[in-house]
Amino acid sequence: MAYRILIIDDDAELLKMLKKFFEIKRCEIITAENGLEGLDRIKLRPDIILLDVNMQGIDGIEVCRRIRDKVACPILFLTARVEEQDVVKGLSSGGDDYILKPFSLRELDARIMAHLKRETRRKEKTECRFQGELSIDYQAKTVQIHAEDLELTRLEYGIIEFLSMNPGMVFDKDRIYEKVCGYDAEGDSRVITELIRRIRKKFRQYTETEYIETVWGMGYRWIK
Repeated sequence: MAYRILIIDDDAELLKMLKKFFEIKRCEIITAENGLEGLDRIKLRPDIILLDVNMQGIDGIEVCRRIRDKVACPILFLTARVEEQDVVKGLSSGGDDYILKPFSLRELDARIMAHLKRETRRKEKTECRFQGELSIDYQAKTVQIHAEDLELTRLEYGIIEFLSMNPGMVFDKDRIYEKVCGYDAEGDSRVITELIRRIRKKFRQYTETEYIETVWGMGYRWIK
């Protein structure tokens, strides 16, 4: 499969090198040298986006924040920043992963392919998910543990569906709130904390297995 990769970085030499490397692997490469160009290239519907954090004008964090609700593809930050607050900020804006500069092309290639394959599996998923004693029927919008139906509200089910369809990925409360309640919803994302507490309580009526993990300072993720 020929993947389409959008690379947004103000380092012209790096863009040239990455373009050459991935074209050898028969990928279609789209490049942008700043945030504004990157925002314009989104319309080409890439399969994955490589996004430099530290750019003049609109930085990578802001680009990611603007496009995250318009694209579902993975977004990987390329950055020399290593401070924890920068990682948290990037992931909170909707990024899926970080790779630190300087990086090896082999490592970058492996990380990109891992995300692309995961995305392909997500798109090709069946209507049901089975994980130990738990099963989720995405078509019927029901959750069972040990064949017992859980009584869930619409928002509780929405959180389970969103997290379970993106296993291992960390999402902060704002991101979960937007996905479950809608971008224009009026309310407070802090309700997500209470909803997840209620989901866990309902799970514990039937199992000791933890399916939703709290990643302190960052958000929540579905345990694979």
